Amino acid sequence: MERFFKPKRVRSGESSNEPNISEPVQNQSCVELNLNDIVSDPGLRKSVEKFDISLRDHVRREYLTRGPCQPIGHMYPKTSFGKQHRSFQDSWYQKFVWLEYSISKDAAFCFWCFLFKTQNKGGRYAEDAFTKTGFNNWKKAMERFNEHIGAVNSCHNDARIQFESFQDQRHSVSNVLRSCGREIDIAYRTRLTAALDVTRFLLKQGLAFRGNDESTSSSNRGNFLELFEWYSQRNTEIFEVVNQNAPANNQLTSPMIQKDLAHACASEITSVIINDIGDNYFSLIVDESRDSSVKEQMGVVLRYVNKEGRVIKRFLAIVHVSDTTSLCLKDAIVCKRFNIVDIGNLLAM
Repeated sequence: MERFFKPKRVRSGESSNEPNISEPVQNQSCVELNLNDIVSDPGLRKSVEKFDISLRDHVRREYLTRGPCQPIGHMYPKTSFGKQHRSFQDSWYQKFVWLEYSISKDAAFCFWCFLFKTQNKGGRYAEDAFTKTGFNNWKKAMERFNEHIGAVNSCHNDARIQFESFQDQRHSVSNVLRSCGREIDIAYRTRLTAALDVTRFLLKQGLAFRGNDESTSSSNRGNFLELFEWYSQRNTEIFEVVNQNAPANNQLTSPMIQKDLAHACASEITSVIINDIGDNYFSLIVDESRDSSVKEQMGVVLRYVNKEGRVIKRFLAIVHVSDTTSLCLKDAIVCKRFNIVDIGNLLAM
């Protein structure tokens, strides 16, 4: 695309007035994660929301690699509840795999909610008790743990779903959609390359593209469609993405697509010829005749000396003209220009 569209030049006087939009993006890309901020103790952790947005998934992966903080075998301090003394129990880890224990705060936390907490769902236990302040009412621990889990649409279960998707990103919905997108892109590129190969062959041989009857029941649908079908039958990779295996609105075989591909090839060939001429002098050979529809048409041929000192003649284009007078032919050439950068190098016509 860059070959056909030149970037707009920014004047020196305008650059000082326009805001520099690229600087924040550059600064954002330079942000790096300090591993010292990844703390095992949930009571001393920095919340995920306080990290730069570009680092949050990296932070989650680091914590996911380390796993929840579960100091099994730790001598948990006892807390008085009336006449009873209770403490955190190691057995709770087996029943609640998301459970974490903070030695610094002697409190329980939720590993899943810490990583993927949703602010607008759940009760106070989902919001603060298991993510910020910690929970340490050991007398009602089992009851509060179950309340924290809540219903199917609770904050905790939303965090669990996000945790499982993040843990197995290969099978997550977003990754599946991205994979489908990549497969569609690959299929489109394969289909387009096949259509372009057929176009280049027909142009090289000077053959017609269209047929008199291009219906599916026709015995000869024209050179393009017949060659395209022949090509797909001999290449499994192409066969799997064309014709009946391609979307009905993305066959890349319509007459308009055929013309676009032919014009694209012509533009590339013209660019190669113009680049070969460079800043050298050249001449134009022009001839005219009538086609089968009795329309006047002008053939344009470039004649120049290449870098090796050889005289080269290149057919450039056929242009329809209203009449064959020299003035009309000259106007057609000047209007077309054929992407010639410096027409002042034209020596003869």
